Amino acid sequence: MENTHDFIQWLFPLTEPSSAVPESPVLTEDEATAICDSVMAQCTLAAATDRIAAFYRNNDHWLKAADHNHLRITRIIRALRRLRGDEEAEAFRAAILAKVTTTGAPVGLRSRGYWMTA
Repeated sequence: MENTHDFIQWLFPLTEPSSAVPESPVLTEDEATAICDSVMAQCTLAAATDRIAAFYRNNDHWLKAADHNHLRITRIIRALRRLRGDEEAEAFRAAILAKVTTTGAPVGLRSRGYWMTA
């Protein structure tokens, strides 16, 4: 997951274009609503969230002042909030912030600020 940089836009799509991967999917509001209403899509998003959470839980290389994973985390939180709801977004963010806190990582205030407003 660390060496491929365009997968996150596909696993966690948003309703606005990605500046990092312009050819990635952009959801319409109708598509986002359909994902919210689809049991299969919800199961797929839950599995993707579990996998990416395990990746961040089991790796420390992203725990630095600035890292491209910080942008990924912001996207994940935003996508979860829109596609799975506040509870799922908050749970993912809490897990990320807990790792930052328990490791004493120097993750910058800017990144944490984005996570808090995502």
